[in-house]
Amino acid sequence: MLKITDTTLRDAHQSLWATRMRTADMLPILADLDNIGYHSLEVWGGATFDVCLRYLDEDPWARLRAIKQIARKTPLQMLLRGQSLVGYQHYPDDVVRAFVHKCVTNGIDIIRIFDALNDVRNMQVPMAAAKEAGAHVQASVVYTISPIHTTEHYVQTALQLRQMGADSICIKDMAGLLTPFKAKELVTQIKQQIDLPLQLHSHYIGGMAVGAYLMAAEAGVDIIDTASVPIAFGASQPPVETVVRAVQGSAYDSGLDIRELFRIAKYFETLRQERGFERGVTRITDMRVFDHQVPGGMISNLVSQLEQQKALDRIHEVLEEIPRVREDLGYPPLVTPTSQIVGTQAVLNVIAGERYKLVPGEVKAYLKGHYGAAPGPVNPDVRSKIIGNDTVITCRPADLLEPAVERCRAEISDLATSEEDILSYAMFPQVARKFFESRANPTSNLVAVPVPANSKEDSVNMNLQEIKELIKMLDETEISELNLESEGVKISIKKGGVAAAAAVALPVASPVAEVAPAPLAVKSVPAPSVPDNSNLTPVTAPMVGSFYSSASPDAAPFVSKGDIVSAGQVVCIIEAMKLMNEIEAEVSGKIVDILVENGQPVEYGQPLFLIEKQ
Repeated sequence: MLKITDTTLRDAHQSLWATRMRTADMLPILADLDNIGYHSLEVWGGATFDVCLRYLDEDPWARLRAIKQIARKTPLQMLLRGQSLVGYQHYPDDVVRAFVHKCVTNGIDIIRIFDALNDVRNMQVPMAAAKEAGAHVQASVVYTISPIHTTEHYVQTALQLRQMGADSICIKDMAGLLTPFKAKELVTQIKQQIDLPLQLHSHYIGGMAVGAYLMAAEAGVDIIDTASVPIAFGASQPPVETVVRAVQGSAYDSGLDIRELFRIAKYFETLRQERGFERGVTRITDMRVFDHQVPGGMISNLVSQLEQQKALDRIHEVLEEIPRVREDLGYPPLVTPTSQIVGTQAVLNVIAGERYKLVPGEVKAYLKGHYGAAPGPVNPDVRSKIIGNDTVITCRPADLLEPAVERCRAEISDLATSEEDILSYAMFPQVARKFFESRANPTSNLVAVPVPANSKEDSVNMNLQEIKELIKMLDETEISELNLESEGVKISIKKGGVAAAAAVALPVASPVAEVAPAPLAVKSVPAPSVPDNSNLTPVTAPMVGSFYSSASPDAAPFVSKGDIVSAGQVVCIIEAMKLMNEIEAEVSGKIVDILVENGQPVEYGQPLFLIEKQ
C-alpha cells in the first residue's frame, strides 16, 4: 500500500497562495481531513510561522493548538529548516532545543528536518531534540541538479542521517526536478542500503511529479506527498485525486476514498473562489524550472517580491540570473533559506544593474561559512568582492553562537505572555514585537489613512477592525467605492487599491492588508525633499521595504545624527524579500539628517539620510 501525506494546509498554499490561508479557513474541514486515512497531515512549519505573525495577525502557536484539538486521529507533521528552524538564519542550540520541544508539546507528531546545503552537521541538534521530545524524526535529503549532486551523494547523505538516528528518510524534491527514471534509480539505491521508511516529496511545477511518484512506488517508496486538487498543480504538489486513481486496484492502492477526497476538494475550491486565490497552472516560466531550478514555494514569493519592487516585468531577467548566482555560490540547492539568499541576490543584481553591487548580509554570511559548507567551490572573485579577506569558518556554524533564550526573555519580558512568545521573538524580533504590541492593545491600534490634499485634516484615524469590516463589506457587495465624511474630513475606500501604497499607511503585521484581495486605495506619503546643496549626498533606499536603524529592537542604531561615517559603512537595514539588507554609505562625511523613522516603510529611491561630504 502506498501511504499519502496531505500538504494542503502547509506547503500547498505556501507554493500557490504565498501562505495566506488563515486558521479560520482550515478548521471547518479539519475533521474531514482527519477521517480520510492519510499517513499524516502537514500543517505547520516552513513559512507558516513567519506569515502568521507578519501578515495574518495570527499567533502560529495558537493555530497549531487549534488544529490539534480537532485532528486527533492523523499524525500532524511540520517542516523544520534544521538549525534555521522556521526562520532564515541559524539559531543558537538552546533556541533550537526549546523550539523543537514546544513544537511537540503543542501538537506536532512528525518533524521533517532538512538542511539547505545537505550539511548534516546542521541537523544534529534539531534531530536529537526531536528525539528527546518524543517526535518521529524524518530526516531529509534535499534533491537538486548540479555537477556536485550525484546519486551517490544522496545515498551517502541518507546513510549519515540513518546513523544520526532518523526514524524515516525523505527525498525532498522542492523544485520538481526529479525525473521518473531518476526517481526509480534513487529510491532503489536508498532502499537497498537503508531499512527505514522512505518518503518522496515533489512539486508538480515541471509536470514530472506524478510520473516520478509512480516509478518511485514501483521501486519501493513508502509514502508520497500530495494536495487537494484546488491547491495542487503548478508550483504545488500533485493532486491527491490523480495519484489515488492512478494506483487504484494495483499493489500500491492507497485505500483512500476518492469520493470523499472530491467532497473535501469542493470545500477548498469554494474557499479559493471566495478569497480570489489562483489555481495552480504550469506556465512556460514554470517549465523553465529545469534551467533556473526555482522551487515551488519560491516562485510565488519571487513574483510577490518583484511586485513590491515594482519590477515584475523583469522576472525573466531574474530567472536567467539565478543559475549564475547559484554557480558563483557553489551550487547550493534552492530551498529555504538558500533559495532566498540566491533569489534575492539575483533580484538585486538585476535591479541595481550591476552584479553584486548590493549584497544582503545573509549573502555575506553564507560566503563566510555561517550557513554551513557550500556543496561546491565558490567563485573566488565573487567571494573576494563581497567579503574581501574575511575569515571563512569551517566549524559547525552554531558552535559560534551564544545562547539566546534568556537574553530574549529579558528583551521581550514587557510583552511576552508565554514561553512560545519568547521563541517567536528569538526568531523574528522586529516582527514579533509588532505583533505582541498589536495584541496587547488592539483597541488603540489606529491607522492613519491619508486624505486628499484639499481636506481640512491631514489624516483620519480608523480602528483596524473598523477598516477590516469596511473592506469585507466592499468585497461582499457590488459596491466599488465607499465615501465617508466625519467632521468635514472625507476619505474614500476603494476596491482595487495599490498594495504598495497601502503599505505606507498600514503596519507590517496588520491584518488589513490580507483581509481582501484588494487592500485600501490610499495616497502614498511623499518622500522627504533633499535641500539643494551640492555638498549634501542622500543615502537612498535601493528597494521597497521596511527601514530599521539597528540590527535588533534593543541594539544601538548603526548611526545617529552628527556621526562621522566612512564610505562603505553600514548605516541602516532595509528588510525586504525576507532578508535584512544592509545599506551602506557611498561617501564619507557627517550624518546631518535622518529622514525616516525606525520601522517605517520606504519606497525605492526614497532618501533615508543626508551626508555632508568632508
